[in-house]
Amino acid sequence: MDREALNVLLRRKTGPSKGYALVDRNRADDMKVLIADDHALLAQAVAHALREEAGFEVAVTTSRQGAVDELEKTPYDVVLLDLRMPGMHGLSSVAEVVKRAGDGQVVLFTGQLDRQFLDDSIKLGLSGYIPKTMPLKSLQSVLQLIRSGQTFIPHVDGPAEANAPVKREPVSDREVHVLRLAADGDTNKEIARALAVTETQVKMIMRNICTKLGARNRAHACIIARERMLI
Repeated sequence: MDREALNVLLRRKTGPSKGYALVDRNRADDMKVLIADDHALLAQAVAHALREEAGFEVAVTTSRQGAVDELEKTPYDVVLLDLRMPGMHGLSSVAEVVKRAGDGQVVLFTGQLDRQFLDDSIKLGLSGYIPKTMPLKSLQSVLQLIRSGQTFIPHVDGPAEANAPVKREPVSDREVHVLRLAADGDTNKEIARALAVTETQVKMIMRNICTKLGARNRAHACIIARERMLI
């Protein structure tokens, strides 16, 4: 995306409190795309690129509530859904947007993504995942594929890549609490003091967490937990 195009996008005005900017819809055969992402520069750049091509009508919203409101009044063929914009709370929010989209297709539009979260989302009716690093020239054909009802899943790291699916126990509330403390930078000694347990017990809890999440170590467990919206 060239700098001049981005500067033009930055000067565009978006809607008020709901966080979306609509475009005229006067071509019945066009693909209607809703981009739900609070990264304004990226969202508007993608919208601009699609609008430059024949056959696309695009709207942008910057929150989960904005996406819900827009879907209530306008049917969309494809919704690009960011996981980390305001109002998003993991799988429950994905399920809500999928339901609101009706016959439209919803795909995750985000950076790094945990494969287990993606698999769980697909079970809820999601149509796949478009990484934000995808070249714009490839996006149009991918959207056409998704609109036709196909599921699009590029390479995603995670335990589900194995030939046989790996079933893991869910992380308990106590383990989530430990993950939050670890993600905040607390040492094992500080976590032990907060939980009124020994450091050895904290290490055992962390080992269980890593096993359940398929994590290599404590830091990796925190990364996976954030990607799955556990913390």
